[in-house]
Amino acid sequence: MPLRSEHERDLTFGFLDRETASARRFHPRLITNDGRDTMLRAILRELGTADSFVFSVAFVTPGAIAALKQTLLGFAGRGMIVTSTYLGFNSPAAFAELLNLPVEVLVLDDAAEGFHAKGYLFRQENSSTAIIGSSNLTEAALQRNQEWNLRFSALADGDIVHQLEALITRQVARATPLTAEWVEEYRQTWVPPRGPAPSRGRAAGGGLTVLPNAMQGEALAQIDLIRARGERRAIVVSATGTGKTILSALDVRAVAPRRLLFVVHREQILDKAITEFQRVLDEPEGSFGKVAGGVREWDRRYVFATVQSLNSAGVLEAIHPDTFDYVLIDEVHRAGAGSYRRLLDHLRPAFLLGMTATPERTDGRSIFELFDYNLAYEIRLQRALESDMLAPFHYYGVTDHVAAGGEPIGALAPIGRLVSDERADHLVSAVETYGQVGVPVRGLIFCSRNDEASGLSGLLNERRVHGRALRTRALSGQDPVAERERAVADLEAGRLDYLLTVDIFNEGVDVPAVNQVVMLRQTKSSIVFTQQLGRGLRKAAGKDYLVVIDFIGNYTNNYLIPIALLGDNSLSKDSIRQRLIEAQEAGAIAGNSSVSFDAIARDRVLTSLAQTTLDSMANLKAAYLDLASRLGTVPRLFDFARFDAVDPVVLATKEKNYWRLLTKFAGPREAPAPHLDRMLNLLTQEVLNGKRPQELVLLDTLLREPTLTLAEAVGALVERGLWESPWSVSRILRVLTVEHYPAKDRKHYLPVVQVAGERVSLTPGFLAAMQDPTFAGHVRDVVETGLFLSRQRYGFAPSLQVGQRYSRKDALRLLNWERSEYSTVYGYKVDHDTGTCPIFVTYHKHEHVEATVAYDDEFLDESTMRWFTRSRRTLASGEVRALVEQTVVPHLFVKRDDAEGRDFLYLGTAAARGAVQETMPDRNGDPVPVVTMRLVLDRPVERGLYDYLTTPSAAAEARDGAEVSWAGRVEAAAALPADSLV
Repeated sequence: MPLRSEHERDLTFGFLDRETASARRFHPRLITNDGRDTMLRAILRELGTADSFVFSVAFVTPGAIAALKQTLLGFAGRGMIVTSTYLGFNSPAAFAELLNLPVEVLVLDDAAEGFHAKGYLFRQENSSTAIIGSSNLTEAALQRNQEWNLRFSALADGDIVHQLEALITRQVARATPLTAEWVEEYRQTWVPPRGPAPSRGRAAGGGLTVLPNAMQGEALAQIDLIRARGERRAIVVSATGTGKTILSALDVRAVAPRRLLFVVHREQILDKAITEFQRVLDEPEGSFGKVAGGVREWDRRYVFATVQSLNSAGVLEAIHPDTFDYVLIDEVHRAGAGSYRRLLDHLRPAFLLGMTATPERTDGRSIFELFDYNLAYEIRLQRALESDMLAPFHYYGVTDHVAAGGEPIGALAPIGRLVSDERADHLVSAVETYGQVGVPVRGLIFCSRNDEASGLSGLLNERRVHGRALRTRALSGQDPVAERERAVADLEAGRLDYLLTVDIFNEGVDVPAVNQVVMLRQTKSSIVFTQQLGRGLRKAAGKDYLVVIDFIGNYTNNYLIPIALLGDNSLSKDSIRQRLIEAQEAGAIAGNSSVSFDAIARDRVLTSLAQTTLDSMANLKAAYLDLASRLGTVPRLFDFARFDAVDPVVLATKEKNYWRLLTKFAGPREAPAPHLDRMLNLLTQEVLNGKRPQELVLLDTLLREPTLTLAEAVGALVERGLWESPWSVSRILRVLTVEHYPAKDRKHYLPVVQVAGERVSLTPGFLAAMQDPTFAGHVRDVVETGLFLSRQRYGFAPSLQVGQRYSRKDALRLLNWERSEYSTVYGYKVDHDTGTCPIFVTYHKHEHVEATVAYDDEFLDESTMRWFTRSRRTLASGEVRALVEQTVVPHLFVKRDDAEGRDFLYLGTAAARGAVQETMPDRNGDPVPVVTMRLVLDRPVERGLYDYLTTPSAAAEARDGAEVSWAGRVEAAAALPADSLV
């Protein structure tokens, strides 16, 4: 469609008649920061298609720049930002960050001028799009605040475009180019605007008191409930930096124990813990004692000891088991060690509380068992970020150094490759690009080896960042504790810029001032990744956010990065891939944090994800054992769902059903009898995923009332908002009677429902099987879990949802096809009964794929795909006529390549337009007919997803090599009947 016509349709849709058919690429739209509808997402989307841009904004914050940085660095066109010194809001740090961007920055430096603009203009070749409203370039305005911003588009000759360009011209004429000299002069004269004074509570005696935040309040209430039940032990899982020491002190204040013992594994943590307890408890200094090294202050009310001191010869035996009525164990994931076991076996406190950020263990020991499986509260990283308990972070995945010969850093790289002038220069360049310019750095660099840390520290100390000499030091476990403490103090005081280490800072070190974490090694563990990330997440004065620079080499374990960043423990590639794409599309993850990759780094992560086997039996068993240790019993599928652990669908379908899997995981137990197995296979393989809730609702109803009339079955669906049409009920029932499936599937299934006339009932065989408590438990677990997944993942919707992934089998079931012909659909198939035509496109095809599915389908833009029918089709072919005459509705499903597995992303319904009969040569050079047409989607594809689908992976490009000829693609198609629907 010509650009003018498309604009006219979209403007008519937006301003005159919303029933007008429109591709919705240029329609006016209100952006309010409601849910997914954020300004940050909108700006990123427009930058993806613009040739140039201008931001005219009064206020700018470094955090907003950080969220946009990777996109702006990769922007190929010309960019300009016009801002001001109005009200002194923009800090020198913000201007320094702007100066570090590859865009032109102009400043309206007139204190008397009330510059309050908030406009964003994006220019394309023949049109412009603007977003004008209330959002400045700040984190809150781009993501959290309730805002009103109108996005609209106009052709280049439109008057509004000329008005906007004239305004920009006037602003540019009055503005001053931003320079380093201007920023320094501004720094000398800048007066920060005054903000509201913080509110603080006061103790009864008049001193300041520490009050719990909202999440600490919830945790304290849950701990108290456990004690009220008569329990004597509990555990709290609290992400690094969320204040678990303060939380424990608040609980001690509430309980007021006669004597307290606080146990840690490192002496350097004790003094910090004592200080925080003193602040919370507001008691004399003499009430607090330390037992570590040569200090033995056993006579105090509150004793803080290292586990090593308690296990010294004769110490533990000299302590009466009832001496302490409250015992606290910090970093309790270490409590499986013998030293902790001896301590816990000896003492008999009235209450024992354990705290940890990472309860997962790899040695098979259950930490939860030690605390009688009383998990009082859990605050994981994502939720802590969303609740503003931690400093937000901006993560940049960047490509590690590549040698002159093109060889990337890999897991087996020799020390000469890891420690070289070229790699040190590469590191410095990345730090200059991604680090905060206007804030002194307090950084940790995590290396893969101690000799790498030492060597790189020496090279970095010969280099400068933004004109300032670097000051770094390497530390290892061989350095004395006192020496490490001095180095940390030097970092906090600004006498050092970076400390380089391997793993001594993974846990137990509290350096709130850290504002940059550099990861210069492959990720071998998502737990360690999270621990190292957590070193910089504590809030501190003058620290707005943490910068994380992750150098991504050619590592097989790169898939662990999104797992750690997104907190995705599902072991589902689809889930991780989709969440990663969504994070880049939205520009943010939890809270104000963001995740971005350069193109090569992102491809390495996605390629690693495609090539790994997440759902291996070893991984599934580890996940099973972890949850079993947490619960103290065999977990149900529903437990995996509610604890956001491994995806219950991935788990249950590994061996066809969960009962069969348990026979492998949970020791000797009897496998299900063949007839029970086949019924569980049906429920597990076909309805557990929750992609369509109707079967689950009917089955749930029948489990309570084994026989229903058809009217009652319909009523059950109506009551849950799942009613579609009278004939759709029969299609739903055909799934449970297995009539929907081809013979090759039915041999693995047995029906659980039968239909006789106007009555629907459970089959006699299923009713008899339900007398077996194990079978009945698995059935109810599948139904409960499926309903939960349907609500959580698919909004309990009765039909296909745009943006979700479906297999061919899923798609035909949700389109209400009478029979599941998924094995013969291939690229597409028309079903006149339902008036649907699902179209499945593998965008980047393997060079050896058969011609029947190897056509050059391609997106023309986010709303339009140029699509090929099968060869030997003409405009007179039945399937083509159905599409052209719109007697069937195309449903478009796309996946990037076959590495993504069997599921396709559903992009929605489309309109077939502009059908043209063409020819293409077969392998003999003879022309054969084919029809091409445009599929215009009812809803445009999100820009991030569009870029992902249309960009081939490096692995696919290396695999396929040169483009495949038409002749090689057509050969197999020539054998098909001229008007076949197969």
